[in-house]
Amino acid sequence: MYAGAAAAAAAGPPRRDFISVSLGPEEAVGTGGYNNSKAWRRRSCWRKWKQLSRLQRSVILFLFAFLAVCGVISYTSMGEAWKSLTNKSLDDQRTEQEIPGVKLANPAVLPAPQKADANRGDYPELLPQKQPNPPHVRRGPSNLQIKAPRRDTRLKTRHSTIRAVEEPVQTDKGEKTEKSIISWRGAVIEPDQNTEPPSSKIKEPEKPSSVEAEDQKEPVPINERQLAVIEAFRHAWRGYRDFAWGHDELKPLSKSYSEWFGLGLTLIDALDTMWILGLKEEFEEARKWVANDLVFDKNVDVNLFESTIRILGGLLSTYHLSGDSLFLEKAKDIGNRLMPAFKTPSKIPYSDVNIGRGTAHPPRWTSDSTVAEVTSIQLEFRELSRLTGDEKFQKAVDEVMKHVHTLSGKNDGLVPMFINTNSGQFTHLGVYTLGARADSYYEYLLKQWIQGGKKENELLEDYMRAIEGVKKHLLRRSAPRKLTFVGELAHGHFSAKMDHLVCFLPGTLALGAHNGLDADHMKLAEALIETCYQMYAQVETGLSPEIVHFNLHAQKGHKDVEIKPADRHNLLRPETVESLFYMYRFTGDKKYQDWGWEILQNFNKYTRVPTGGYTSINNVQNPSNPEPRDKMESFFLGETLKYMFLLFSDDIDLINLDKYIFNTEAHPLPIWVPA
Repeated sequence: MYAGAAAAAAAGPPRRDFISVSLGPEEAVGTGGYNNSKAWRRRSCWRKWKQLSRLQRSVILFLFAFLAVCGVISYTSMGEAWKSLTNKSLDDQRTEQEIPGVKLANPAVLPAPQKADANRGDYPELLPQKQPNPPHVRRGPSNLQIKAPRRDTRLKTRHSTIRAVEEPVQTDKGEKTEKSIISWRGAVIEPDQNTEPPSSKIKEPEKPSSVEAEDQKEPVPINERQLAVIEAFRHAWRGYRDFAWGHDELKPLSKSYSEWFGLGLTLIDALDTMWILGLKEEFEEARKWVANDLVFDKNVDVNLFESTIRILGGLLSTYHLSGDSLFLEKAKDIGNRLMPAFKTPSKIPYSDVNIGRGTAHPPRWTSDSTVAEVTSIQLEFRELSRLTGDEKFQKAVDEVMKHVHTLSGKNDGLVPMFINTNSGQFTHLGVYTLGARADSYYEYLLKQWIQGGKKENELLEDYMRAIEGVKKHLLRRSAPRKLTFVGELAHGHFSAKMDHLVCFLPGTLALGAHNGLDADHMKLAEALIETCYQMYAQVETGLSPEIVHFNLHAQKGHKDVEIKPADRHNLLRPETVESLFYMYRFTGDKKYQDWGWEILQNFNKYTRVPTGGYTSINNVQNPSNPEPRDKMESFFLGETLKYMFLLFSDDIDLINLDKYIFNTEAHPLPIWVPA
């Protein structure tokens, strides 16, 4: 072997001029001069390894360990993505097998829910029903002119968005465009071809223009119930103007005010309500305050969610309705000042922002944000990007939704209530509710999908799975009237507790059905709005408490609704009236208007303050003394009375729901169409 030859040469006298070579047995017999066996290579590598210094060996070992760790991390991340793609492909291939006897005309982009029918528990099948046509109506009150963004084409009617699965889709032979056809439980949902996909590159700011000439129709006279809403608004506004002008909230009993952010929340929240109600004098006075006194360069902490939905949403909506660029400039200012909230390790935004210093932070007691808050600011920031041409707003909020879409910890589409801003992971796992801290997450899944032209399939996928999760885990029926309600789930234990906040759900379900989703969503919406109405009707004052508990078993002398002492306050909330508006707009059933009228009368009876304003109350069970709290929330003017006015209108073009989408503070924003 060569190693032996080297050793022999080294051992000889230094002056010899010949070379002595020692041959092993194999070489001697001529069976091969070079031994490349595995055993020889192992011995050779080991000698070289032993010849290295201890430092060299340590460095090499460290490098190998580092590469191994990197490999494991890469495999984990790539594995999840590959698994997702593989599962999606398999789902597409299995679609025909999951719907017996039906052959899809187009491959499904959105995977159908697995075992969806089995998820309904003991509940009977919610049968599709034919939705009645909305009432025959004409256009808008004479004193309202809405200046909407220009539209080159008319939006399709709701019936054009649903097609039978068996209907063939015809395409030109030369056509190479991909169609985003979404198959979900026997329906084919097509994105509106007139709408533009959300883009990270927004070239030019959008400008509002006058209403198209063809839209100018004879105004619909304002009816008596709408006049009653206008009178209620003016009464509330008078109290705010006299005792709280320019401040956040009115305290009507003490004829003073309270501050939250010091930014005139009630005034900004009410701007588009005044425009819709046709209150020109009040609107002009409020506009002057916005122009001269609304300043965001203040050393004050604001809540990202609340300031987005109330201030940013209110300014954007008022800009679209009025066409006044003042409101867009103010919206850009506050939007830029809220952006530091997104500077977190996970891109999940902090809850609080100092809009003067440009800093952000979580609450003092935790590093968590609530899921509803971080996923219910998207409509507003996306619209701000579309109007300004600055993509940073939309990019920030879209990253949040994409991240939440991929997270584990969901339960059949239901999400926990908290998410950590450092890790980006859900926390407090195992608790699921459609009430506080989670509610508007589900609302904004659907509304973003509609806002963007029904093209963002992940949003629809998450929404549909969540509704199936609600049916499977949270739906129950009460006793004795068998009211359908949405409870809560905590670590596998069901609670028959339902927040008034959950009453947004019937309206959201109806909006989805109107936009081509399952017809049984409308059936469920009808059942739930009956329950929300009973949360008022079964209470002594005719006003709903903040939270109710439902009886699951009939008891003599007990109603369906039980109210605990800590839950019997009423904050003048809008959710039930909101859903009544959607239900009437889509069905034309007058009972929804009648239910809303009862609620307005009871607000006037138990919460109206003679000197101006309305007040929250502490006890809805005591008609003789409802215990006023001396506070009028800004959303009473921004949402409750606005939805009341729209509910009592027979004009579907008064904020047409095929052209506008409401944010969670009732500020209408346009559905995107080509410029």
